[in-house]
Amino acid sequence: MKRAPTPELLSMVAGRFRALAEPARLGILHALEHGPLTVTDLVQRTGLGQGNLSKHLQQLHATGFLTRTRKGLFVHYALADDDVLALCEVMCGRLENDLTSARATITTRRTG
Repeated sequence: MKRAPTPELLSMVAGRFRALAEPARLGILHALEHGPLTVTDLVQRTGLGQGNLSKHLQQLHATGFLTRTRKGLFVHYALADDDVLALCEVMCGRLENDLTSARATITTRRTG
């Protein structure tokens, strides 16, 4: 039988979910899906301004979702692991199913 998570663990999990509660951060994570990118690359891929992007990168790095590696003058950001993308896929799949069900209900009410 699994033990219940401690309050300390739940607090840490909540902090991680707070970091994911920003659509721009989710966009950054998906931009990094295929490998490391520089800030310049991420600005182009996400459409975020450099200052705003840097703030989000700092938060994602601080919560353990990203790694950063300096190569010469550039810092390359990468996903720490693929678990966060798997979590996003589960949530997106669930929401797509919910939207499909809601649309079917609306269609049934209109035609029914």
